[in-house]
Amino acid sequence: MADLCRVVHEIPPVYDARSRVLILGTIPSPKSREYGFFYGHPQNRFWKVLAALFQSPVPQTNEQKRGFLLDRRIALWDVLAACEIEGASDASIKNATPNDLSPILQTARIRAICTTGTKAAALYRKYTQPATGIPAVALPSTSPANCACSLESLCASYQMILNFLED
Repeated sequence: MADLCRVVHEIPPVYDARSRVLILGTIPSPKSREYGFFYGHPQNRFWKVLAALFQSPVPQTNEQKRGFLLDRRIALWDVLAACEIEGASDASIKNATPNDLSPILQTARIRAICTTGTKAAALYRKYTQPATGIPAVALPSTSPANCACSLESLCASYQMILNFLED
């Protein structure tokens, strides 16, 4: 069993004034930290799900991913600014410090906040919802660890974000 290590979030949030939906994970995985962008593990289905929703090619580079999100009015960040975690195991998270979402919420007219996975939802409810007053929609995790959820099922769940993107 690996030891818990302290992780400090170093990937900046993706958003602009046009963002309408904020998607929050827990904290970047070791692979995401290595790549310097969200959902960097090649087996994570996050980018495949979003590409399918918008009938677009899957963005490959960090710059393409950032542009993809901004062009579609999606903001992306994580619930946590820091925590102790064992590898990429959200279940092992301890001593969590939440991110301050107010810069995003003050800049963009966010219509829906969604979390990816049950741990992100629980952490959001505990640490962030009291400050924002905005309930989050808990979406299934796109992690390869969530193998019980098919790509089709993930796409069906994430489809709801499309309702909040138009002005």
